[in-house]
Amino acid sequence: MLGHEVDLQAIVDRQLDIRFPGGSELLAFSDALLGSDVAELDKARTALEDSLGPAAVSGASIIAATFTKNDRVANGTGIPAEPRMMEGAEDIRELLGLWNFRSAVNTSRHLSEGQAV
Repeated sequence: MLGHEVDLQAIVDRQLDIRFPGGSELLAFSDALLGSDVAELDKARTALEDSLGPAAVSGASIIAATFTKNDRVANGTGIPAEPRMMEGAEDIRELLGLWNFRSAVNTSRHLSEGQAV
């Protein structure tokens, strides 16, 4: 990714280094966004700004909000992931535990027999 060999396992195992500039701050920010501790969110926001600048806070917030909106619309309507998005992503889906989410049923029920999970 942009000349960096990112360790995706760090997304689910925070003891690992994601090996991306500002990556640990971005992960902490995303965790804080999903939590209910305002002080933790303020701390994560400040750390992200210190690491990548104020535009990173706005950018990360916009990306998180847009993803949440799109994900909720897809889940609400039962839209499955497109087959082209599934091809070659088995290892990433396994690594991140994506099949463990309840909404994964929307995709798995549309897969062909050869793509079963």
